[in-house]
Amino acid sequence: MKWKLHLTVFAALLFAANSYATQAPHVAPPPHNSHRAAKETPAPDARPKLVVLLVVDQMRGDYVDKFRSQWTGGLKRLLDEGAWFRQAAYPYAATETCLGHATISTGALPATHGIVGNTWWDRGSQSLVTCTSDPNVKNVAYSDGTATGGDSAWRMRVPAFADELRFQGRGATRVVSFSLKARAAITMAGHQADAVTWFDRGSWVSSSAYGSMPCIEDFVKAHPMKSDYKRTWNLSLPKSAYFYEEKTLNAELPEGWEPIFPHVLDGKAGSGQPDEAFYNQWDTSPFADQYLTELAEIAVDQMGLGKSGGTDFLAVGYSSLDHVGHAFGPRSWEIQDMLIQLDKDLSELLAHLDAKVGRGNYVVALSADHGVAPIPEEMQKTGVDAGRLPIPEVKEKIEKALEPFGYTKPAVERIASSDIYFSAGIYDKLKADPAAMRAVLDAIRSVPGVADVFRAEELQGRPATQNPIRMAEANSYFEGRSGDLLIVPKPYWLRSSSRPDKTHDRGTGHGTPYNYDQHVPVLLMGSGIEHGEFFRPVTPADIAPTLASLCGITLATRDGRVLAEALKKSAAAVPHGTD
Repeated sequence: MKWKLHLTVFAALLFAANSYATQAPHVAPPPHNSHRAAKETPAPDARPKLVVLLVVDQMRGDYVDKFRSQWTGGLKRLLDEGAWFRQAAYPYAATETCLGHATISTGALPATHGIVGNTWWDRGSQSLVTCTSDPNVKNVAYSDGTATGGDSAWRMRVPAFADELRFQGRGATRVVSFSLKARAAITMAGHQADAVTWFDRGSWVSSSAYGSMPCIEDFVKAHPMKSDYKRTWNLSLPKSAYFYEEKTLNAELPEGWEPIFPHVLDGKAGSGQPDEAFYNQWDTSPFADQYLTELAEIAVDQMGLGKSGGTDFLAVGYSSLDHVGHAFGPRSWEIQDMLIQLDKDLSELLAHLDAKVGRGNYVVALSADHGVAPIPEEMQKTGVDAGRLPIPEVKEKIEKALEPFGYTKPAVERIASSDIYFSAGIYDKLKADPAAMRAVLDAIRSVPGVADVFRAEELQGRPATQNPIRMAEANSYFEGRSGDLLIVPKPYWLRSSSRPDKTHDRGTGHGTPYNYDQHVPVLLMGSGIEHGEFFRPVTPADIAPTLASLCGITLATRDGRVLAEALKKSAAAVPHGTD
């Protein structure tokens, strides 16, 4: 397979990651006098038969405290029976979907696994690339769907937990992953898998890197999404049970929807049939989560997950909360209701696993890939400094600042997210020209909403620092892929691709080194897990090492640690090596 060609890179990264781990402040040592300080491997009969990874896209950590009183199903069970790490947060700045899923999957940070964004500027091809795009494979559609392009995990520079489980585990391990997004399904599954499936513009899709499964084909044929046409998303509870205002300020509504409930999935006004607007509405509804849950259950049944004699792996990336959050913001009835309905879906999924795999025979890990910022206009109402950072103005000010120094235009090749990429040779010239560099940095800092800007050389190697923002930026930085300069927005300021005088942006986003974007839930439940609430700071990078410990496997490299405090003694009785 292609990913094996990277073994030399993996070895170098292993050496680097061990050095990084001594510097990264989020990797805390185990408690003093703890018998779990060494790496622990469970007794053979204690290893789970199935590992279940659930990632809820854009689920802020504070949602658990805010809404848990209304949960009666799966989310409640995870809290009541599992281990809840209340202070979990990403220790990096680029809090985006692809990075979050890759971090959870590998136990490494972007500086190690190499995924620096959902997209980035590729200097070699002089083009914007997505994190999973692969020119050497082709996507394939299920049923009568259509597929374009090619996607795999080849840009992820380390193996996923599922890769190691498949290679090191006993028995015929099966790896299955579902999501609405390719960048979620693929990064959770890793480089090799039996079934990796995502939703793309009305079609369920996989890749030639993974192949397809007959049971998924049969299910998609029997349950086409267009059967949800004209279906209505109604409130789950009486209106009096919902927080905040019924109508969200400055929401970015999916085409065809009204700003308040109910939300009807009927596409663009007057279309009369399922169209692109309908599928966007479907993505932004609880019905997509229900469908993913049913796909997962079918895979358990038809593929016999949990019955292979080894340990199987099932991952589900619930993406709809992210679509809802971008549109309506975190202070919305839509977010609250989505979680109520996800709670019901997870109740069904866990009950299905109890029946088919056996209660106590599987372990579940639930987290999120990132949080989300409030809609800036809502924050402005409270008197807080908030707004939208105009990225086009950043580029204009850089070009203008360099005019007196005679630099060739355009000096800036591309700005992707917060990363500034200069045209070939320009940044090397800037590094040797202190006056021009100072003019560029001052120009960037003068743009409304910019808090700071870092040079690449300030972040390389993750140098020790007392500046948490600089450390977060360094944890996101991967040489060769990250930009030459990296912008840090002010708190509650969102990057915008529009000029303030041209369009009026709506909705909200994420991707900053602030707690509302970094703080996410980490919940573990099932085989080998002790119930309890834990307040020690952890990161989602700790999930893969903990699952690896339960399954008795070793990760190639990692930035996270084993969450030993949540392991039962029976699952942590056999020290093996060092942690």
